[in-house]
Amino acid sequence: MRGQWIPLTVTLAIQAMVAMAVLTLPVMAPAVAQALGASAAYAGVYVAIVYAGGMAASLAGGTAVARWGAIRVSQAGLVLCAAGLALCAVPSLAAMALGAFLIGLGYGPITPASSHLLARTTPAHRMSLVFSIKQTGVPLGGVLAGAIVPGVAVVAGWQGALLLAAAGNLVCALIAQPLRPALDEDRDPRRPLVPGSLAQPIRVVLSHPALRMLAGCSFVFSIAQLSLTTYLVTYLHVTLAYTLVEAGLALSVAQAGGMVGRVLWGWVADRWSGARRVLSALAVLMALSAVATAVLQPGTHYLLVLAVLVVFGASAIGWNGVYLAEVARQAPPGLASVATGGTLAITFFGVVLGPPAFGAMVGLFGTYRASFALLAVPTLLCGLVLLQGARGRAAEVRAP
Repeated sequence: MRGQWIPLTVTLAIQAMVAMAVLTLPVMAPAVAQALGASAAYAGVYVAIVYAGGMAASLAGGTAVARWGAIRVSQAGLVLCAAGLALCAVPSLAAMALGAFLIGLGYGPITPASSHLLARTTPAHRMSLVFSIKQTGVPLGGVLAGAIVPGVAVVAGWQGALLLAAAGNLVCALIAQPLRPALDEDRDPRRPLVPGSLAQPIRVVLSHPALRMLAGCSFVFSIAQLSLTTYLVTYLHVTLAYTLVEAGLALSVAQAGGMVGRVLWGWVADRWSGARRVLSALAVLMALSAVATAVLQPGTHYLLVLAVLVVFGASAIGWNGVYLAEVARQAPPGLASVATGGTLAITFFGVVLGPPAFGAMVGLFGTYRASFALLAVPTLLCGLVLLQGARGRAAEVRAP
């Protein structure tokens, strides 16, 4: 049992550190923007650049893991994130753009690497729960960034905060080193790295109907997730007249809902109804929560608002672990990291396109309410597709 939890612990820590790296600059965007004489709205562009790098790196992640091992690739990702954070400390928008891309290159292969490691070391009956616990590293990284970075920025300046986060990533890479011989024992140093291998993850996904369906739904889910986390504070502040402190607390509550949800849904999927049924239910919850968020009024009791956002966060932020576990299950034998990389490229594409599309809808309709309401349409369709897929799979299992 102890040996099974070591990979989970190290992958959770790595996931948290790279997630913190992604969010370090955005959580202090106003201070950075003031120092550079730029608009804080550039934080959205920064996040898009990060995930563009993540898309590219996730495609190479599977082949890199096969050649060098999951721990070595994760260490390389941590070092790239550290380098990107250090570059972002240079007071130049061009340097920050390049730093954002480096952070994305470091972030992208982390999930394919951890999926490879966990798929190899986790019993099938615990897979959804273990993957979900590992994926709590993403909101945990957000919590760490929100709790630590602003305070450090006050004491040591925004550049000092970036360098501290970079140091944290490097320390995590060093701590992982003693585990490498045992956990990377399946690596194949002779595995070729050729340009064509970048297309393999996409080919694997497109050639398997179940993976195609999961990847398409993850594209929609990532749009819902990033739209919520990117625009919730602004929506509550502008439309419902909340103070920034109240709106920020509401976002923290939604993130906390996501952390709890990631573990809860993994347990439910393993013990009760299966991954696809859980994902279908989460899609419906996202749709209902998006509509509920859209109709909130300035006079709505604050606790009721928080209740809605807990459900929204638990669904729109909590789906990832169950999804990644199902991708690992559906992947061809030995190709969990490759399939994860291919599906993540499509997931990240939703991250890149989602927030700008949400913002465009705000401009078109002149209100955030319409954009939140529109999120319900594709998420509900995904729920129906996933439910149909779950029924089809159940019928296959029952067939003689």
